[in-house]
Amino acid sequence: MNEKEFYIYLGNLYSDRIRLRFFKDKGEISTLALQYEALINNKWFAIVRYDCAHGFFHRDLLHPNGDKEKKAIDMPDLKYAFTFAKQDLEDKWEWYKEQFIKKLKQ
Repeated sequence: MNEKEFYIYLGNLYSDRIRLRFFKDKGEISTLALQYEALINNKWFAIVRYDCAHGFFHRDLLHPNGDKEKKAIDMPDLKYAFTFAKQDLEDKWEWYKEQFIKKLKQ
């Protein structure tokens, strides 16, 4: 099995990133995790995570108090799921961060 892990930085300040981690087996993605993280008040917070833990592909919206909202997402395969998750995080990271900060202030 071949493991890959790297970051994609978003914006101009290096305070927002997507952590990508996946395993390939015989050229096919066998497991994956993509997580949007933001540096807020000098601390890194995980805000959104896509993965296939628990036997199914899903998105976890993570809250500052430790709660998470899990939503199953039906995908034809993990290659498509990887592309979907990466695109969603690249497109909506600012919105996800704004929602997280609102909850952080409560």
